[in-house]
Amino acid sequence: MSLLLSPVDIAGLSLKNRVVMPPMCMYEVHQEDGLPTAFHKAHYGARAIAGVGLIIQEATAIEPDGRLTNKDLGIWTDAQGHSMSQMVADLHVLGAQVGIQLGHGGRKSIDAKDPIAPSAIAYSSDYKKPREMTQADIERIKEAFVAAARRADKAGYDMIELHGAHGYLINQFLEPQTNHRSDSYGGTLENRFRFLKEIIESIKAVFSKPIWVRLSVTAYDETGVQNTLEDYQQIGRWLEELGVACLDISTGGLMDVRPNIPIHGGYQAPFTAKMKESLNIPVTAVGLLNSPELAEYLLQNQQADLIQVGRGLIRNTNWLAEAAEMLRDHQFKVYNNSYQRGQVR
Repeated sequence: MSLLLSPVDIAGLSLKNRVVMPPMCMYEVHQEDGLPTAFHKAHYGARAIAGVGLIIQEATAIEPDGRLTNKDLGIWTDAQGHSMSQMVADLHVLGAQVGIQLGHGGRKSIDAKDPIAPSAIAYSSDYKKPREMTQADIERIKEAFVAAARRADKAGYDMIELHGAHGYLINQFLEPQTNHRSDSYGGTLENRFRFLKEIIESIKAVFSKPIWVRLSVTAYDETGVQNTLEDYQQIGRWLEELGVACLDISTGGLMDVRPNIPIHGGYQAPFTAKMKESLNIPVTAVGLLNSPELAEYLLQNQQADLIQVGRGLIRNTNWLAEAAEMLRDHQFKVYNNSYQRGQVR
């Protein structure tokens, strides 16, 4: 049996395999009310039927101005949480564990009426210049994260992931290029980590299930004004001390630039491996991991603990079944006999 498709107890979760559907924004909330639609139920349901071990729901905003666009999901009201609870229950019936990524876009919330950020620095000329957050703003956003976590708990999610990557609000606090504050939330790495630390400490009081954090461990900033990988290894150790169950390792998104590196399957995996070297908690790999052989290699060589398959699952809902065939894993079972007939060639 392959490691990729084997059952595992990891990061506080009992998973039927190590395949994770990562959070991917779908921009399908056309009523702009943050509520899940028929699309979301079908989109996630199809991946549950396909056998994905853990589905992490796309970035879900903790307040209206925290949405990346107005067509994103939100969990700032009880009505949104209740609607999501019905979807979560259905996904559980279909056999998947279900998580939710909680986030705030900060200066990258393109439709925000009052965009906020650690410092008043626009993402690009296409975005509004954000307002520098006051202490009152910081307290309000922390409380919004806590309220969202409480709703996620009530909705039945098995884990939450805090979005600290891709240039969104938490990432903006972490990075020196976007955080020019002179108070206790700026300056040193420890100060820039304080915002995320306090969010986690507050959430732990209302959410007893696993808490994950997604990090971009390089900004691909050729000027050198960025956290180093060693800085993120230190952040990882601090997160481990706080009781975070798993780190979701990604890269980029802080600046409006494309990474000046070759983009290929597994191009972010070396960053995951380096983070794993310095931690005792599990880490996930992501980034064009469409090849089952590559995914299995990363697991067998202990460079990652879980594999996130994003675009591969968008392209092919039968990715796991085809991975089983490719890896000669005869233990993997598709959803039912009718689906099994679909695998006969």
